[in-house]
Amino acid sequence: MKSLYNIDPSHSSANFSVKHMMIAKVHGGFEKISGKFAYDPQNLNESSVEAAIEVASINTRDAQRDAHLRSADFFEVEKYPLMTFKSTEFKQDGNNNLLVTGDLTIRDVTKKVTLIVDEQSGEHKDPWGNLRIGLSARTKVNRKDFGLSWNAALEAGGVLVGDEITIGLDVQFIKEVK
Repeated sequence: MKSLYNIDPSHSSANFSVKHMMIAKVHGGFEKISGKFAYDPQNLNESSVEAAIEVASINTRDAQRDAHLRSADFFEVEKYPLMTFKSTEFKQDGNNNLLVTGDLTIRDVTKKVTLIVDEQSGEHKDPWGNLRIGLSARTKVNRKDFGLSWNAALEAGGVLVGDEITIGLDVQFIKEVK
């Protein structure tokens, strides 16, 4: 039986990492995430998820870098305020992971991606009587596929920002009360 849930934004995170200066990864996240989840564990074909991230809520713990990421060089948040995901398929893989394929839209560019849900909790009641579930998912994308192509060459060779972005989601959902 399908259950409907809403993202609990205060207990959810959307994070990313990218190689910086060909040396190590820099991590960041988005502080404003919302969405809905319809889940039927007995019939995954009936499941769906939609999520939106307010791109201006980016936080890499460096105000100057965050301002650059909000600019036209990267996300151009004035023109493209939301990043969205809408699922098209749910299935299990051979390792007991849930695979959620869908359309990721960044800067009005939509590409199909698959989220690997590598951790999921069953339904639990919180102290206030709400039913909750949790999911952790990961995927990798090439930022250039979404028009995020700004970079700078390094004097010693290589580039300032890597192309591959690792995306991580840790999300709690609260069941809708009918």
